[in-house]
Amino acid sequence: MSARRAPAPVDPEQLRRSLEPLGTATMLPAEAYTSAELLAWERRQLFAGTWSCLGRDEDLRAPRIRPDRPVTQRAARVGDVGVLLTWTPSGDGNVADDLRAFANTCRHRGHELLPAGEAGDRASVICPYHAWSYDLAGRVRATPRLDGPVDQALGLVELPVRRWHGWVFVHAATALADGGTSAFEDHLGHLAGIVAPYAPEQLVRLARHTYEVAANWKVITENYHECYHCPLIHPELCQVSPPDSGENYDLPGAWVGGSMALRAGMATMSVTGESAGRPIPGAPPDRVEYLGLFPDLLLSLHPDYVMTHRLVPVAPDRTTIECSWYFPGEDVDPAYAVEFWDLTNRQDWAACESVQRGLASPHFRPGPFVPSEDGVHQFVGLVARAYLGTPVTTSAGRV
Repeated sequence: MSARRAPAPVDPEQLRRSLEPLGTATMLPAEAYTSAELLAWERRQLFAGTWSCLGRDEDLRAPRIRPDRPVTQRAARVGDVGVLLTWTPSGDGNVADDLRAFANTCRHRGHELLPAGEAGDRASVICPYHAWSYDLAGRVRATPRLDGPVDQALGLVELPVRRWHGWVFVHAATALADGGTSAFEDHLGHLAGIVAPYAPEQLVRLARHTYEVAANWKVITENYHECYHCPLIHPELCQVSPPDSGENYDLPGAWVGGSMALRAGMATMSVTGESAGRPIPGAPPDRVEYLGLFPDLLLSLHPDYVMTHRLVPVAPDRTTIECSWYFPGEDVDPAYAVEFWDLTNRQDWAACESVQRGLASPHFRPGPFVPSEDGVHQFVGLVARAYLGTPVTTSAGRV
């Protein structure tokens, strides 16, 4: 269990209605979607301060800078915290399975060791400011012009990092040596058992789209967790999956989600309901799972492919979304799945952007949830409790 975090800069009284039971609860106050101060708190406490997804391990290690040398380091940002991932190469030029994460901050004057998004293939990490250097395990190796022996207390600050089904997760705001983070297994909770049959680590990414959406990240997540809107804006989806077939889980972990049925005779989510791929061994053939692992990874599990949305908040009213499609083999043309979901995504983004404009109105007041929005109610409750300082792995009725 992680330590309680500092409460968010929002009036607790405004969160009271969001924490009531379904039937009387309302959505979050407008400032949760429009306040730059609150987004800054979220980036530190809910993104850097929990287990956030950086992407797939193989993507973070690609492409190689030089064909004969593997990537050994890559910089990224999690919320407002810079992170440096390192991998130690083996003698045959491949990469050993020893992923580590560090604060992307030189122990001398704080200069970034690599710009965010960039990679390196050296056997050491060298600060470009004053050439202090570290090995790939974070140990300090050289401190030019600093008299005396190298002080190993000046090594890089290591961060908790985990792989899960091929994705990399970092708890960026807490040093590994300090402890106090929630266990990754507690963060996953019962989600792990739902995802396991799809074995995503064995699937191959065959397509990726990046979207820039003019909406708050929570608006996008809330939209993902309900199909109340589907009959009005998703006619293609309703042809292959009944919009009222959803059933949400109420299980432990820092996640929200449920399943929806495929219509009789439909093999998957595509424009025709037909699959141009092949089934994932062990995956249920008659339904799709829609799962949101807090704070930034949405997992859509189909009988024949897995689709993910990875959310990166850029501003209170802007979110970058990295959408990826994974299949059981490279010999599949992913167009049937990509075509369907690119159309559906764009329908969703237009709706989310309209909601965002409405939230900015001086006349907006938080509205109630209908019974089929129980997934949104769960997510809003998780966020509201996090605002009040409760660890995100603790939610009423779920742990």
